[in-house]
Amino acid sequence: MATDLGIAPPGHGLLDHWARQGVLLLNSVLTVRMGQAASHQGRGWERFTDAVIRAVAARPEPVVFILWGAYAQKKAGFVREMGEGRHCVLTSVHPSPLSARGGFFGSKPFSKANDFLVEHGREPIDWALPPLA
Repeated sequence: MATDLGIAPPGHGLLDHWARQGVLLLNSVLTVRMGQAASHQGRGWERFTDAVIRAVAARPEPVVFILWGAYAQKKAGFVREMGEGRHCVLTSVHPSPLSARGGFFGSKPFSKANDFLVEHGREPIDWALPPLA
């Protein structure tokens, strides 16, 4: 966010400020065995999270979908199909330390999301996390 919006990293990871503005962070698989990436893939989470994505994409107002990583980007097709052109789909590599240098840095997803929202008459997201009280 520092290179995209000039926002200093917060000293915490409490994201309720984003949630109150309508931001939904969603992984395709919601649980994992400790230390075993993708260990719960194919166990039903995908059906659930796909249904959530479809429900959001079916909404009439324009929505921004930010898809990070190859697995998430597989959802782009049905998001575009469901949205019938009214949504914005932004993609890049996953922002994890292992892959971020391969295209995440410089992709400016937060400012692009806000640009789309403003262009469509919606409030931009205040991505700066307030300090904890």
